[in-house]
Amino acid sequence: MKIMGILNCTPDSFFSGSRKQSEEEIRERVLEIVSQGGDMIDVGACSTRPGGSLATEQEEMERLRFALPIIRDAAPEMPLSLDTFRPKVARMCVREYGDMMINDVSEGEDDDMFPTVADLGVPYVLMSTKATLRDMMLGFAEKVQKLRDLGQKDIILDPGFGFGKSLEQNFAILKDLAFLRELELPIIVGVSRKSMIYKTLGVTPEDSLNGTTVVNTMAVMIGAVDILRVHDVKSACEVVKLTEKCLK
Repeated sequence: MKIMGILNCTPDSFFSGSRKQSEEEIRERVLEIVSQGGDMIDVGACSTRPGGSLATEQEEMERLRFALPIIRDAAPEMPLSLDTFRPKVARMCVREYGDMMINDVSEGEDDDMFPTVADLGVPYVLMSTKATLRDMMLGFAEKVQKLRDLGQKDIILDPGFGFGKSLEQNFAILKDLAFLRELELPIIVGVSRKSMIYKTLGVTPEDSLNGTTVVNTMAVMIGAVDILRVHDVKSACEVVKLTEKCLK
């Protein structure tokens, strides 16, 4: 089980605590993720929060050109993931700053994304916005085949909690998440402080750490998680340590 710590070099990500823009803030967040036991860092420079406005491609590139050298300097050996849906951004970052996972929340909607990641030869996170597990698995099977036909080897599946799903649909997918194991690919789960948690509890993202810990524990206990994508690395590491002790 790997823990992926979130670092958003944006001014408008939905959870205010994840926004890091100055050199000092970025460096402190990197060191925090490392010290709390994180295994990798997911770097985002374009918020995809519901109702928000997207940064332009140029803005996203400029933010990443500022943040990535700081991150690489602070933790040279830490594996990185790039949270982007833009092929040109993915290509720029890998070419200029070295290999990193591409974490794409668009389901590969840009026709150039699949060829780009296959050409770069880096791991790729394929997310689904499908609202039912059946449709999700059918969509994954089709797109995974397209990726493999292009020569893409490392594919990670993301059920896309919070994307294109109602609260009830999010929990229905969580309940049956183990069925995704039939596709025989690693699975990443990102529920951290999302609306399925804070709206259910009637709180804010800032007040949803406990709820996040509960849902992360459910996902790990179900046995269908290889990577947890989180804002709160220490809590997630405790989830993994305790659940693995229980499941031995």
